[in-house]
Amino acid sequence: MIRQDLHSHSSRKQSSANIAHIADDGREQTLKEHLEGTAVFAKQFAEDFNSTLWAYTLGMLHDLGKGTPEWQNYLLNSGSRVEHSIYGAKFAEDKFGRLSRFLSYPIAGHHAGLPDYTGAQSSLSFRLQNAVDRNLSSDVEIPKTLPWKFDVGLDVSLWIRMLFSCLIDADRLDTERFCNPDQYEKRGSYLSIDKLHNTFEEYMSDKINSIKEQDKNSIVFKSRQTVLEDCKTSSEQDTGFFSLTVPTGGGKTLSSMAFALNHAKKHNKKRIIYVIPYTSIIEQNADVFKNVFGEDQVIEHHSNIDVDDQKERAKLATENWDAPIIITTTVQFYESLFSAKTSKCRKLHNIANSVVILDEAQLIPTEFLIPILETLKLLTTRYKTSAVFCTATQQAFAEIKLEEIKKLNINPKEIIKDVGSLYNSLQRVTVQMPSIDECRKLGDLAEELRNYEQVLCIVSDRKSAKELHRLMPDGTYHLSALMCAEHRSDKIDEIKEILKNGNDIRVISTQLVEAGVDIDFPVVYRQIAGLDSIAQAAGRCNREGKLKQGKIVVFNSMRKSPPGLLRKATETTQNLPQNVLENPLAPESFKIFFETLYWKANSLDKEKIVALLTASPADLGIQFRDASDKLTIIEDKNQETVIVPYNENAQNYIRMIKHPNSKIPAAVLLRKLQRFSVGVYKDQFNGLRDRGSLEEIFPGVFALNNEKKYNDSIGLLIDDEPDDPRDYMC
Repeated sequence: MIRQDLHSHSSRKQSSANIAHIADDGREQTLKEHLEGTAVFAKQFAEDFNSTLWAYTLGMLHDLGKGTPEWQNYLLNSGSRVEHSIYGAKFAEDKFGRLSRFLSYPIAGHHAGLPDYTGAQSSLSFRLQNAVDRNLSSDVEIPKTLPWKFDVGLDVSLWIRMLFSCLIDADRLDTERFCNPDQYEKRGSYLSIDKLHNTFEEYMSDKINSIKEQDKNSIVFKSRQTVLEDCKTSSEQDTGFFSLTVPTGGGKTLSSMAFALNHAKKHNKKRIIYVIPYTSIIEQNADVFKNVFGEDQVIEHHSNIDVDDQKERAKLATENWDAPIIITTTVQFYESLFSAKTSKCRKLHNIANSVVILDEAQLIPTEFLIPILETLKLLTTRYKTSAVFCTATQQAFAEIKLEEIKKLNINPKEIIKDVGSLYNSLQRVTVQMPSIDECRKLGDLAEELRNYEQVLCIVSDRKSAKELHRLMPDGTYHLSALMCAEHRSDKIDEIKEILKNGNDIRVISTQLVEAGVDIDFPVVYRQIAGLDSIAQAAGRCNREGKLKQGKIVVFNSMRKSPPGLLRKATETTQNLPQNVLENPLAPESFKIFFETLYWKANSLDKEKIVALLTASPADLGIQFRDASDKLTIIEDKNQETVIVPYNENAQNYIRMIKHPNSKIPAAVLLRKLQRFSVGVYKDQFNGLRDRGSLEEIFPGVFALNNEKKYNDSIGLLIDDEPDDPRDYMC
């Protein structure tokens, strides 16, 4: 964490200087102090992408509008709140001309978010045209050169968003340092990459030494060791794009961290960002890494708790990713790369000079594939970032025969030396695919599952999981996103212990068990889905290779997969040629599956994100907010989050966030509460609130206050969404 010692703050009696902030205890921070403090922070944040002078200038100009008599009257005399962010932007445009447009967007948007250039009254062009001259002054000079020669496409807009990130984080930190010094002082107590690397090596050594000698002779153990050694060897290569292609059960999670830590140590990277596809499984990987490094060294950050940008307490609590290890979701990561919101953009500059592990990279949404891949390439070429496409399904973008993808020239370096041999050695299951006209009713499926002593059944939606669980014998386990992360972790630990002891167990689950969950069943049933999902389900079967062959049964359910990417992937699998389905886990089958899936997409840039974010030559016009609104990874945004009082820890965190004190910062409590969050549809959320079952415990964050609405077997008890006849196959 950066620390600064600026000169002491003057009191109102000593100076008539313009004021930026007044703390709760009456201390005053002058505008000069705030501008200088913000500029120094921003300059340091931009070092990794050769933009220090641009960031410093932003810091010195961003709050210039607070020097107006109207704003000072608002602050000192509780007058009416007045606009101030546009005046620094107007000053830059009037003094420096066309190049200042790179500064105008971040300055004008540092409270309400990056604006569009044209359009509504919130647009940059409208606000500049209607901002009156305030006769403001500053000695700062605009930089004379750009950091590099920009390419056509997303290059300019990503750079502006990175500068915006530096400004937002610098502004929030300088404000926090003055207004809330106790919270500020608690930031940044993390181990170095070198120390984390040493901790990891010790952990892996102890882990290997604890394995029984007879188990070290198994094919699975030897294959995992091969993966680990290949990761360490490849980490010595230059920064850039990599791919890590490892079948499920091949030790991908820890081996990818080995690559990241070795690569970060070799190339002086500042942090490792581990991006996981589903909120529902993020806690599994987070638990693994917290077990290795300690809970305080890992930030687990996803989008379930998205605080209100416009409320001051929430602004200070938003995450800036200043830790060395970040575990986040694809929704949080990809939407942040294109967001106009201050809370989402605040962390972006900390992606620079990092190692980004993209777990299950094949799940990049097809409708946004082009803007996401182009942005990832820019991160590797402009911002000293190495990106690793981590997958179990042999899906390298360089091999996809689509012109839109080929022209991006994405050529990741494969980390594994012999992918084919690795796949052959880790073939541990046989797969039974369904006939095209087969359709299983849940009652019939339940009767079939009763015949197995140990069986896992995975369905594609939580409503089906709840209904099927109801039809099963007492003692059957249920896992779904109706349960908070902490609840799921506890249940998974119980399931592992039962399996370890060889006792009977039946589990009904949604797809949340398909990645990052180390469980091992002899038999796994999987509702038909994308070929990649079937491969993930296979990774929960005969995982340790103790049986000659495990058994995977794929079935057609009456209810279709949820709309969107999951349904498209399912339909792609159902329409694959019969010869492909005869060997669905072969690397060649995955290649055909993904090529077919991408060909079926209406567009790989459905919302024309690249066009919206390409700077027009005439006026450097960019539509930041329009692109931000249109790039949403989850198609159904009709969701809200509920914090549940699952255990005593959750109840304590809820009490602490409701009654704040300086001992635990709000940002830390919000992170803790993520493990006790459940996503529901807005109608379900409103129903709970209308019945008095919810209370607002933090700006925009709601908690369940009716313990009867949370069940130990199922999780949150809510009214199901009504069925749509189109969601049924038969």
